[in-house]
Amino acid sequence: MTKQIRIGEVAQQTGCSPESIRHYEKLGLLAQPQRSEQGYRYYDRAAVERIGFIRHGRHLGLHLDAIRELLELSDNPDADCTAADDLASRHLQQLEERIASLQALADELREVAHQCRGGKVAQCRIIQTLYE
Repeated sequence: MTKQIRIGEVAQQTGCSPESIRHYEKLGLLAQPQRSEQGYRYYDRAAVERIGFIRHGRHLGLHLDAIRELLELSDNPDADCTAADDLASRHLQQLEERIASLQALADELREVAHQCRGGKVAQCRIIQTLYE
């Protein structure tokens, strides 16, 4: 018989809050867990691993829809993994575009902050730039 783990212990093991775990169940990312007579949720090791998968995907910045796609692929281990590669490539491109945008913002803020080193607010280049 497989060990059954209550939601609090699953949360502690995975670093995922019980609320998030219940949310993933509602979204269908996790199967509904077994319930005790008292109504407690009990998870098996496979569910804990799946929650870890979801949490790691979220840490990588993947949206839940992308994680759903990857879980569906994971549930079919003999399927072609081209879809997983395409999804990862699209996500990487989006991340790289976001990084470039953030770098441009940092460069602009660095330049503006360098121009303002004391004085009166009326002549503050930071304040003036935000009005532009």
